[in-house]
Amino acid sequence: MPSACDSPIDDIEDMVSSGDPTPHERQYSRKTVVPRARKRNTQQTTEVLQADSVIPGMQKIWMRTWGCSHNNSDGEYMAGQLAASGYIMTGRNQSADLWLLNSCTVKNPAEDHFRNSIKKAQEQDKKVVLAGCVPQAQPRMDYLKGLSIIGVQQIDRVVEVVDEAVKGHSVRLLGQKKDNGKRLGGARLDLPKIRKNPLIEIISINTGCLNACTYCKTKHARGDLASYPVEELVERARQSFNEGVCEIWLTSEDTGAYGKDIGTDLPTLLWKLVEVIPEGAMLRLGMTNPPYILEHLEEMARILNHPRVYGFLHIPVQSGSDSVLMDMKREYCAEDFRHVVQFLKDRVPGITIATDIICGFPGETDADFQETCDLVREYRFPSLFINQFYPRPGTPAAKMDQVPAQVKKQRTKELSALFHSYNPYDHKIGETQRVLVTEESFDTQYFVAHNKYYEQVLVPKRSEFKGKMVEVEIYEAGKHFLKGRPLKDSQVFSPSLSKPLLKGEVSGLTQVTLQESSRCISSALMPVCLSSGSRTDRQEGAMAWSCWVSWDGPLVLVCGFMVEWFNGV
Repeated sequence: MPSACDSPIDDIEDMVSSGDPTPHERQYSRKTVVPRARKRNTQQTTEVLQADSVIPGMQKIWMRTWGCSHNNSDGEYMAGQLAASGYIMTGRNQSADLWLLNSCTVKNPAEDHFRNSIKKAQEQDKKVVLAGCVPQAQPRMDYLKGLSIIGVQQIDRVVEVVDEAVKGHSVRLLGQKKDNGKRLGGARLDLPKIRKNPLIEIISINTGCLNACTYCKTKHARGDLASYPVEELVERARQSFNEGVCEIWLTSEDTGAYGKDIGTDLPTLLWKLVEVIPEGAMLRLGMTNPPYILEHLEEMARILNHPRVYGFLHIPVQSGSDSVLMDMKREYCAEDFRHVVQFLKDRVPGITIATDIICGFPGETDADFQETCDLVREYRFPSLFINQFYPRPGTPAAKMDQVPAQVKKQRTKELSALFHSYNPYDHKIGETQRVLVTEESFDTQYFVAHNKYYEQVLVPKRSEFKGKMVEVEIYEAGKHFLKGRPLKDSQVFSPSLSKPLLKGEVSGLTQVTLQESSRCISSALMPVCLSSGSRTDRQEGAMAWSCWVSWDGPLVLVCGFMVEWFNGV
């Protein structure tokens, strides 16, 4: 019986039928086949890069800051974080890829400049990120639509916002910093920063205030009082002195209110700071409103007499009329202000008192204005900030009956003339003073120094004076300055604990060794690899190529750190 595998075909040749082509016929048919030519695509395709294809962290950023020293401190922190992340901070807006505009909302002209800068950036097709008090207080303004915003308490996240803006996205971070429901002073103080002046550290000790002034728009942006702990502020000061700083400015919307929200006060902070100030270095106290300095007059007089604290205080009176002060809701009267000024003048001989005055506040009469002029005549303030009143949107004062514009202008002009009618420094000619040299004059002809009472003294522009304490003889006095001639036998004293950082160098970062740098710098991104901390000069300025470690937590290498700066920036 045949098996299941048995085939009925005995031979494979049996599979070929008589109708099939022969092998010869098959070979002939192959020769008659004509292959079809494949057409080439002569059109070259170009890849269209989407916005998300842009690599953040390699662009040039130009930053403009308006307003107070608090705003300037915020700007320094934002610049430092961006540079540490790899962005190039440039002083030339035309070559920048992105403009970071840090605004001030105190007066209309400052906001007008801010608005015009936004328009100019858009006309030049620049990416834009907004910061400061204007967008924080009024984020829904028409001219802010579609633009990225970094809030005043969110500056530690500026890199995230810029990263997204570079990619074409719009991001807004406007929230408040809180810890267990309690509002904090703001971003951390140990963030990297680029000091505008490597010799001066600006420290914000608190944000916001306890007042509700009817003309103030800043309150809408900065909010209620929130103070930094004493130990964090002292540590920031100590770090600054270790980086070559020789002068510290304390700033906030109201330094006198410091600590009321955390169970401490301003004198407590100041005595702790004095302990870490090196000999020859100086501390300058920022603006304080009269109600809060009244509580600490005796202690403040002792502190202002300390040799490492400037005998200087900025106390804004705003008006000499009790009626106007009441409408402003300033919470003091003119006599309170007089008491503060007279007490400090008696206890701190030579003290400089600076003040602010608003001309043409709603409801201000001619008699009210004359009371203000009488106050200026009485104390002949050497530093007087005169401001014509501008109604700010959303403030109670904007809804009050306004003083005619021409009257406001006339009062501003009259008060300015009164201020310029006296010379506060003539009696100082011939004095010998010790001055701390920290800056260059606007005309670049002198170095700018300050004496114990924070009076501006111009000294010869000699490189060995920068950042030093110098003894000079006063030989000339102007309205806003003195001129000093260095004494022949005087010693130039350096208060700095270490060599100051270079202009444009990031504070708060530690350099790593060349071996570590070479592991993290890509040759594709870095055409030149220099040893850590070295510099290469270029025609338009100086650029730092280096690699740095993070300022906090575990070791993190940051590749491609670049900072570009220019003379006068």
